[in-house]
Amino acid sequence: MIDWTRVEELRDEIGPEDFAEVAELFLMEVEDTLSRLKDAENDSQTLQELMHFLKGSALNLGFSQLAETCSTAESAAAKGSIQTDIPYLKSLYNQSRILFEAEYAQRFAA
Repeated sequence: MIDWTRVEELRDEIGPEDFAEVAELFLMEVEDTLSRLKDAENDSQTLQELMHFLKGSALNLGFSQLAETCSTAESAAAKGSIQTDIPYLKSLYNQSRILFEAEYAQRFAA
């Protein structure tokens, strides 16, 4: 569910002291985007754009399963499909976030 190699790469790139702030910004942006999905249910172009953003954000912070799910939804939306399981995406994000926060503290405790 979490690509810890990617998390470590990002943490090394931006520095351990700034990582928490970057991660928090990521989480806030993802939650904002998830809240806008309902408005895009009938617009495949907007849905595709939102899925693309979510996929990129998820990849950046190592939320691999969420990124994969968003990638599939993005491809479907590009073909005109608006059949996205929004509750599942939100649930997957919440599960990923809980796991990320719990394991991050264990992996990178000072």
